[in-house]
Amino acid sequence: MATIKFKNVAKAFDNGKVTVIPDLSLEIKDKEFVVLVGPSGCGKSTTLRMIAGLEDISSGELYIDNKKVNGIPPKDRDIAMVFQSYALYPHMTVYKNMAFALKLKKMPKNEIDEKVMWAAKILDIEPYLDRKPRALSGGQRQRVALGRAMVRNPKVFLLDEPLSNLDAKLRTEMRSQITMLHQKLQTTFVYVTHDQTEAMTMADRIVVMNKGVIQQFDTPQKLYSEPANTFVAGFIGSPQMNFIDSEIIKDSGKLKAKFSSYALDIPKVKNEKLEKYIGKKIILGIRPEHFLSVEDSDIKGKYAITVNAMLAEMTGSETNVYFELAGEKHIARIKSEKKICSGDSVRLFIDPEAVHFFDKETTMAI
Repeated sequence: MATIKFKNVAKAFDNGKVTVIPDLSLEIKDKEFVVLVGPSGCGKSTTLRMIAGLEDISSGELYIDNKKVNGIPPKDRDIAMVFQSYALYPHMTVYKNMAFALKLKKMPKNEIDEKVMWAAKILDIEPYLDRKPRALSGGQRQRVALGRAMVRNPKVFLLDEPLSNLDAKLRTEMRSQITMLHQKLQTTFVYVTHDQTEAMTMADRIVVMNKGVIQQFDTPQKLYSEPANTFVAGFIGSPQMNFIDSEIIKDSGKLKAKFSSYALDIPKVKNEKLEKYIGKKIILGIRPEHFLSVEDSDIKGKYAITVNAMLAEMTGSETNVYFELAGEKHIARIKSEKKICSGDSVRLFIDPEAVHFFDKETTMAI
């Protein structure tokens, strides 16, 4: 179908005064599901709109299916875009909304009917073909928008925060439907969202962006287990990773990370990289779910700390415990076998193998 390649692409607004994308180089593989994530204003939607041809490129080159598309209008790029607002024609039925682009191409009526019915069956919207958009729920409207894109059989699907207008239950349902749709169509999908849960559950690979710059482009598992820097580490995962200012010391021939009144043994695999940091400040990263409680069976050999619970949130099988350490607020997500109340003294255990280490000055992973 189609690869997408950005080669040193820049995008500026206001006659070059405001640069949104300074220098973007990125290659998306054929049939891949790639998700662009990042905070508001990071450039992810602008990147998507440049693929679509809705935004001009200030400099650099963009290729779709190995064809340079700088200056080629959207209608000639063989892409289909699904918007956050659905963008359906309110006066047309579902069938007519889905068939509209095909009619403009003067496709024979029997072919149009075949394509519309094929898409409607996959998306389970056959009962609604005679309804108008106002008679549909948000999830049904989004499926119609997807169907309208599907019938065109494009090389690339572009989806710009398509689920942000839906409630939590519908979002979860639509997530799985879009993932299965990608598997059925075997087409290149590029999806923009600010929701890292969507990104982690749907993507083959994720582009994490900040201020127009790619921080890391990797699989969901790699982003979670091997974040490139503190920005990625903090953005991927919910609740976000805890960051603790620490100092690397050598005690009795062993490297340790000292924070507050504690000194955590550093795993041997990290010793060589951290030797040069002896006497220097670094950042420890610990995910909330990597704290263990006394209820866990595998606390043997783990490092124990004692904290006071500022707040405890029971979420079902787990409890979020908020506490202060080294002058900063942190959070642990532990099993809910024992009720914890605000003010309780809580014993937590840290697995040194699950701890991340970051350079204090560059914020890059060590």
